[in-house]
Parts: sequence; structure tokens; C-alpha cells
Amino acid sequence: MTKHNHHVVPHPDGWAVKRAGGNRVSSVHDTQQQAIDRAREGARKQGSELLVHNRKGQIRERDSYGPDPFPPRDKR
Repeated sequence: MTKHNHHVVPHPDGWAVKRAGGNRVSSVHDTQQQAIDRAREGARKQGSELLVHNRKGQIRERDSYGPDPFPPRDKR
């Protein structure tokens, strides 16, 4: 299964969850927090990344739920 990042983006009816590479929105919500909760759930299940956009469409927050390709070094 290909991992697709989950984006929370502004929508005419509120806020939408959209998967990267997709043309359609997965779901539409009244509040940004509802959309974030839904997108976070999907990102955790798929081990992908959550990107939250502001009203202007700029990324304001991101969380990664997959394996880190550059984990921190052990400081021993």
C-alpha cells in the first residue's frame, strides 16, 4: 500500500481532508479541529504525514506518524 500524506485544507463548506495525489476530498467538516482529528486518524493508520494548512493554503503544522528516515543519534 502506498503511503499518502493527509492534508487539512480550507473548503467552501468548512475544512476538508484531502490525501496527497488525490483530486477529490475525503471528507468535509464544519471545523478545522474536526478535520484535523479525522486526518490524524488516517495518517496514524497508514504511517504517513499530517499537514495542516491555514485559510490562505499555507502549511502551518505537520506531524509524522511513520518511521523516521533520519532518527536522532544516540548520545551515549
